[in-house]
Amino acid sequence: MNGELFESLPIALIFVGIALLMLLFCEIGFQFGRHAFARKDKEVPGPLGSMVGGLLGMLAFVLAFTFSIASSQHEVRRNNVLEEANVIGTAYLRADLLETSSERIVKALLKSYVDIRLDAASGGDINEALSKSLVIHRQLWDAVSAAAIAKPSPLTSLMVQATNDLIDMHEKRVTGALRSRIPASIWFALTAITALAMIALGTQVGYSGKRRLIAVIPLLLAFAVLVTLVVDLNRPQNGLILVSQQSMVDLRSSMD
Repeated sequence: MNGELFESLPIALIFVGIALLMLLFCEIGFQFGRHAFARKDKEVPGPLGSMVGGLLGMLAFVLAFTFSIASSQHEVRRNNVLEEANVIGTAYLRADLLETSSERIVKALLKSYVDIRLDAASGGDINEALSKSLVIHRQLWDAVSAAAIAKPSPLTSLMVQATNDLIDMHEKRVTGALRSRIPASIWFALTAITALAMIALGTQVGYSGKRRLIAVIPLLLAFAVLVTLVVDLNRPQNGLILVSQQSMVDLRSSMD
C-alpha cells in the first residue's frame, strides 16, 4: 500500500477500483448462491443470514479501527507542521543574537529551508527535498558552531539549541509523513474480511435468484467510500485530504 505506483494513483481511480473489487466478490458469492438455487435448494440456510450480519459487523469494526489509526496519524502530521514552523521561527529570531555576518548566512539558509519544505509539500520531489534539507542542516550547523566557537556566550548557546531543535524536528516530521503508515497486516486483514463479507452477502442474495442490485450497490458504494477515505488519509502527499501548510506559509511571509 505504500509503493510509489499506488501513491501516484488518483483517489477517484482508487475508489472505482475498490468498488469494482467489492462488486466482483459479491458476484462470486451470487454465483454460488444461484448455483444452489438452481439445484432446487431454495431454502436459505439458517446460519447464512447470521454469518452475513456478523461479517458485515466485523468489516465495520475493522474499518472503524483502521480509520482511527489513519485519522490519528493525520492529526500528528498536522501538529508536526505547526511545531516545525515554530521551531524554524524561533531559530530565525535567535539568529539576531549572532554577529552580523553569521546572522545573514543563517537567515538566508532558513529561508531556503522553508522554501524547500513548502515545495515538497506542494508536490515536489520528496527525495530531492530531503537531500537538500540535510545539506542545509550541515550548513546551518557549520555557521552556528563557528559563531559559537568564535564568540562563546549564553546568547550563541541559545542559537545552538535552536539549530539542534530544527534538526531533530526534521526527523520527527519525516517519520510522521513518510514512515507512519497503516501496517500492511491491517490492510491484508481488511481486504480478507471485505472479500468474505461480500461473498457471503452475494451468496445470500443468490439464493433468491435475483441480483437485487438496488439494495446491494448502495451498500457496496458506502463501504467503498469509507475504505477510500482511509486510503486518502494514509497518503498525505496526494489525494483530497492534505495536511495544511499554512503555518509554514505564514512563517515564510514573516521572514520577508
